[in-house]
Amino acid sequence: MIKHLLILLFPFFVFGQAPFSKADSLFQNKEYSQAELLLNSILKETPNNIKFLELLGETYTLQEKWEDAVEVFRKLVDIEPESAEYHYKYGGALGMKAIRSNAVSAFFMIDNIEDEFLKTLALDKNHIDAHWALVVYYTELPGILGGSIKKALKYSEELKTISLVDYYLSKGYVYKYGDKFELAEENYLKAVEVGGSLTCFQKLSDLYETEGSHQKAINTIEEANDKLQRNSLNYQLGKVSAAYNLELEKGENCLKKYIENYTPEDGIPLGWAYYRLAQIFRHKNNQQTALSWINKSLYFQPDFEPAQKEKELILKM
Repeated sequence: MIKHLLILLFPFFVFGQAPFSKADSLFQNKEYSQAELLLNSILKETPNNIKFLELLGETYTLQEKWEDAVEVFRKLVDIEPESAEYHYKYGGALGMKAIRSNAVSAFFMIDNIEDEFLKTLALDKNHIDAHWALVVYYTELPGILGGSIKKALKYSEELKTISLVDYYLSKGYVYKYGDKFELAEENYLKAVEVGGSLTCFQKLSDLYETEGSHQKAINTIEEANDKLQRNSLNYQLGKVSAAYNLELEKGENCLKKYIENYTPEDGIPLGWAYYRLAQIFRHKNNQQTALSWINKSLYFQPDFEPAQKEKELILKM
């Protein structure tokens, strides 16, 4: 009842203002459900308004309402068939819808997803995200359904003249997926050299962690932290230390620094940092301190399953 009342009231206090600014402000403040409500209300009056449709599509995307996002971006493609960006967003929404669908439904979407990304590149040959989408598509799709490492590397190769760092990152991704560790490492190291961004260092450290080279992972995160000074890297180093019982003093110091300097923008909730500290003190055979940290983690998130399991291990010490 309240929702319907709001729909009726919105036009009276919004259309007199700048409607797009109001909707965009709600979107930027992450008030997505309110932005959705406002945009749908406005679009009843101007159903083909491109600016409002695109913002509505983004609103659905961030709420993971893929069925709705597909419909909006399909409409945008119909209105602006020469827009590379709309074809890309439509293909992306279709891809996410397929992931959430059953196998039969997903099967019938595969060709459409590929077509939209190919159309994107036909309209804009330098579209970096579309190249990435095709690299991932051909790498992860089974060969019987059209997957092809050769095709994935083709679109990766095209990135070389568009974005060198994306070229190396995409090649590293393909080789990692194919369990070609040395080639993946070679390309991620070049990405670090060329780009030096947080993403580049994270991809390299993730590779080392996946392959069991945990000390290399710690060294990579430490190098990244020295250069980039990101608080999130303090957590990442502490996580590897705690998970694999390595460099415990360094891991403890980094986690405490993460907690001390924490802001929501760091991305990892404090409960995870408390959980990792509990792991470290369990490795140190300090049951009392480990129990203190794990109880702190569970206080903030009682249903935190990894912390519950960790507490069981601590109590068995």
